[in-house]
This record gives sequence, C-alpha cells and structure tokens, in this order.
Amino acid sequence: MKLPGADDSKVNNLADSYRIQIEDTMKIEAEKRLNQMHEPQELLRLQNLSLLDLHYDSDDDLIPALMARLGPVRAALDGHGGGLIVENSSIEKLNNGEKSLSLILNLDGACISCGAAPGTLQGIQDDLLIDPEIMSIRFSKSMLEWFDELQKEFVLKHGGVTFV
Repeated sequence: MKLPGADDSKVNNLADSYRIQIEDTMKIEAEKRLNQMHEPQELLRLQNLSLLDLHYDSDDDLIPALMARLGPVRAALDGHGGGLIVENSSIEKLNNGEKSLSLILNLDGACISCGAAPGTLQGIQDDLLIDPEIMSIRFSKSMLEWFDELQKEFVLKHGGVTFV
C-alpha cells in the first residue's frame, strides 16, 4: 500500500530502514541466546579450527565447528532442537591451487518439519559460505520429502539453495 503523497523512494527507504533495524535486533537477540546456551570460549575455539583439517582427520568436531560458524540461524536451530548432519564432504582444488570444502548437508531434530525450513536452509548456506575454507553448500534431496507439493515447489523455486 502506498502512502498518500509519498514517493516510491521514500517508501523504499523507510522499508529498508525498518528491515535493517529488525535484522540488527535479531542478531543481538540471537547472539545473547547463543552466549546463554554455549560457552563463548568453546565457540571461539571451534570457530578457529580448520574445517579442512577436521575433514581430513574425520574429526568429531566438524559438525560443532560448522555450527559455531552459523549466525542468527544457529539460535533458531538450537531453540528447536535441530542440528546439522554432514551427508557428504569433499575437498575441491580451486583454480589458484588452494583447497576448499564442498558439503552436502541435512538437518535433524524439529527442523525437519518446520515451515521455516527454506529460510533456515538459506541462512545456513549464507553463513557457512562466509568461511574461506568452504566453496559450496548443497542440501540432501531427501529433505524435499518433508514438504508437501506446494512447499516443495516453493523451496525449489524461491529457496535459493541447491538439493542433490
């Protein structure tokens, strides 16, 4: 709905301002919840681990290290008893000769039946792709079985993630 006398740029600026304000508030609340649920020193230790080394060593810290790299979406996962499952991980050699991790992920816990799963998946992907040791995040196509046909069509068309 357009406000009388308002031009589109003012309406867009106001919407952007509210969006940024809400995002900042959500980040602050998520960080507060994460610090209540997890030891900050342990999160820092996990964030500083090399994902490539954890992959090579088949280390049990791989999933906690991935979870520690998540932003506000981590609070939602924790709050709903969800978590990550690494279905497959491989090392890819980049054009510059460096190595990077390619992951196929799944979710567990209450997240598998949540209507917000498409946003959760995109949040996971976006947060993990910030890490320079990760080159790709894809999700298991078995996750699509959780959705009815309308949800499946929506997540495939608008979810912003890839299923394999």
